[in-house]
Amino acid sequence: MSNSVIETINVYRNPDYAQIVWVSIKTNDGFEGIGETSYVPETVESFILGPASDYLLGKDPSRIDLHWEKISKLGSSKRGNYSAEMRGLSAIDMALWDLSARKLNVPLYELLGGLYRDKIKVYNTCAGYSYGVNRKPYEAGDIDFRQDKPYEDQHAFINDPAGLAESLLEEGFSAMKIWPYDQFVSNTDGNMIDLAQLEEGTEPFRIIREKHKNKMEVMVELHSYWNLPSAIRIAKSVEPYKPFWIEDPVPMDNFDTLYQFKNSTTIPTTASETLSTRWSFREMFEKRAVSICMFDISWVGGISEAKKISSMAEAYNLPIATHDCVGPLTLAFSIQLSLNVRNTLIQETVRAFNNTWYKEIVSNMPVINDGFAHSTTELGCGVKLSKNFLENKKTSIKTRSL
Repeated sequence: MSNSVIETINVYRNPDYAQIVWVSIKTNDGFEGIGETSYVPETVESFILGPASDYLLGKDPSRIDLHWEKISKLGSSKRGNYSAEMRGLSAIDMALWDLSARKLNVPLYELLGGLYRDKIKVYNTCAGYSYGVNRKPYEAGDIDFRQDKPYEDQHAFINDPAGLAESLLEEGFSAMKIWPYDQFVSNTDGNMIDLAQLEEGTEPFRIIREKHKNKMEVMVELHSYWNLPSAIRIAKSVEPYKPFWIEDPVPMDNFDTLYQFKNSTTIPTTASETLSTRWSFREMFEKRAVSICMFDISWVGGISEAKKISSMAEAYNLPIATHDCVGPLTLAFSIQLSLNVRNTLIQETVRAFNNTWYKEIVSNMPVINDGFAHSTTELGCGVKLSKNFLENKKTSIKTRSL
């Protein structure tokens, strides 16, 4: 690959998906790779088209580890943990891996070490259509529920949890994630949850377990909103219904606190999509603060960092579970990694996204059916940005070239 150099770097944005940034990296010999990240899009875009492009243009695209190291030092602090720079680097790293796999005419999982498994179990995060990065700027507290649509799962887990679980089981899902305690965070900014709120928040877990017995695994998501005593109180309330895990119970700024929480409950503790780089995860592992390692490829440092963290987790006999509420490329890359990494436990997916706006962005979707994401022979990350998305009048493109 020594004669191949990075010739063009494009950044795509579209106001219909206002929090997401897409990157494409093209070489002088006609190959292209794509990546994705989200949040603080203006800052991420400036970093990619500024110092990151200054460094990358004219470089050999195959020297991915070298580029990761150099770009990680371009930000406001070395390896800028969970910063806009790290998000930009994550997208760039994804694009470089995708480019290399396409140039070698193989799926990305082949470059990572090949298939450890042909399919990986998935769970449904019970978001609605306008959740997370796709959340429109409504007034505070206003969620754009479209109850006439089939996948308004966030509304359903509060109002009809048994029916939601039944719908998922019919589609082949046997695991789901919900966050009914979030509705009480604003009352005290996560400093206290009272008995009435505990009972109401725990009710969906009771209903699902009593109706569907052990057919459905249910995860608890706490979004790092709660202080330690409140998180422990929630865990004790939901323990009788045997959740699969409890995710991000406290803010991820003190691993001693996370360790205290983990030791207070029989529910496995999962953390955290809100961390970046192997150094943060090393400290969390050393503190014995987590049961299941979760990260987001588009925030953690890309495929390069995700693979390193996965191997480090394996040394601690910990499973990994990749996060996706970000976009179709993040899902596609996550599945490639999940199919390769030995200690992958399960893969996140959001059916409300997969069946709607993800399809507007990419030309094809990963193959997910009967509760599993399946390997394919599609090249690179397995998907491409669609012609309709690229040619959409709302899609903007900014370019740096040699």
